[in-house]
Amino acid sequence: MRIKLIKSKQRELILNFKNENKLTWAQLAEFLNVKKGALLEWYHENNLVPKEVFEKLSSNSDNDKYILEEKPENWGKQKGGFSSSGSTKRITIPNYSVKLAELVGVILGDGNIHILNKHSYMLRIAGHSIQDKDYLSNYVYNLCDELFNITPKIYISRRSNEMLVLIHSKAVVEFLIKIGLLSGNKITSHVNIPLWIISNKVYLQACLRGLIDTDGSIFKMSNKDPHLLRISFTNYNNTLLVTTRNAFGMLDYSPSKIISDTSFFISRQADIVKYLKEIGFSNQKHVRRLNKFIAP
Repeated sequence: MRIKLIKSKQRELILNFKNENKLTWAQLAEFLNVKKGALLEWYHENNLVPKEVFEKLSSNSDNDKYILEEKPENWGKQKGGFSSSGSTKRITIPNYSVKLAELVGVILGDGNIHILNKHSYMLRIAGHSIQDKDYLSNYVYNLCDELFNITPKIYISRRSNEMLVLIHSKAVVEFLIKIGLLSGNKITSHVNIPLWIISNKVYLQACLRGLIDTDGSIFKMSNKDPHLLRISFTNYNNTLLVTTRNAFGMLDYSPSKIISDTSFFISRQADIVKYLKEIGFSNQKHVRRLNKFIAP
């Protein structure tokens, strides 16, 4: 297999390894068990680096997030190169469904769609590497796999508590845009809940679950009575914030007014019970907090 990285990253990877280990080009070629000419071709990004070489040069998983595609060894001989059908990953295009609506909520909350150039398309869903580990590596991972028949990549930063679920696929990104999501900065683009979800109660409940699982929280209203609970939702996209609040109203909840242009709350205990019964949590960190609060 050959590894295609985003532009200039292959050159950077090779040069950083060479400099960090104080190797000459001849010594690095010997270490990789390749000819010096082949190494320089990789350095100048004239050819894609083999997977086994990429793994030798990557001392940790940080570089995985720069992978665009893994190509078969003879990919360059296939007719049409990057424009051929072989260069686009075959995925399943799902129909509208509860699971798709929930994933849209997840993406609206903690996800981003990036189109860097005509060869670089990425879906990125972020979370905390400890608190959200189960949710991202199991639930969201499996949700993406089931919907698109594609295996996401998991990236965990060694420098922070960030964890990412990554899908490098033009087909997936184009599909998500087609159903109402937008690429780039979600705040400046004012991305919102798509109408096909707003118009269907069951889809709307699933989308709200994804939003609360990512940008929401459940906590005690008062230490005096630990069984009085409150659900909060915080988002800096005012358009999405208002729509999410209104969506709860459409489902007969009584959300609070928007506070500081960033948050609202669900505080009526009847609404909390209704939420747990009709919508619930997929993110286990919320479930653990809830169980802690209601434990005798």
